[in-house]
Amino acid sequence: MSSVFTRIIEGELPGRFVWADEQCVGFLSIQPLAQGHVLVVPRQEVDAWVDLPVALAQHLMTVSRSIGRAVDAAFQPKRVGLMIQGFEVPHTHLHVWPTNSIEEFDFANVDQDPDPAVMEESARRIREALRAQGHQAEVPQQD
Repeated sequence: MSSVFTRIIEGELPGRFVWADEQCVGFLSIQPLAQGHVLVVPRQEVDAWVDLPVALAQHLMTVSRSIGRAVDAAFQPKRVGLMIQGFEVPHTHLHVWPTNSIEEFDFANVDQDPDPAVMEESARRIREALRAQGHQAEVPQQD
C-alpha cells in the first residue's frame, strides 16, 4: 500500500507543492510547526532515512538547503529548522521550517487546523523565493 506521501506525490491527495524534480518533492505540511513548514520527500518510498541510497540522501539535503534558503528569505526567521524524525509516516521526509527558538522544535505545538489562505500564501512566498534564487523546478498543478 502506498504511503500518504506517495498518494500526495501522485495527485491522489492534495498538496501545496513548492518543489518537484525527478527524485523528490517539497510540499507544505498540513500540520505546520510554523507557516512555511515544508516537507522534502523522496519519490522513492524508503521508511528509514539511514536506508536511503547515498546519492538520494545527498540530493534531499541539497534540495532542503535550497528550500531552507527560500524559507529564510520569505519569512526572515532567526533560524531555519531541519529535522528528520519520521515516526508518523513510514516514508522518509525532512522537515524544513522557519523558527525563532528551540521551543518551536516541539511537534506537540503543531497547528492542527491551519488557515488555507495563509497556507496558500506561504507556498506562494516560498515558490517566489525559490525562483529568485534561480530554481526552476517543475511544480505540480495545485487543486
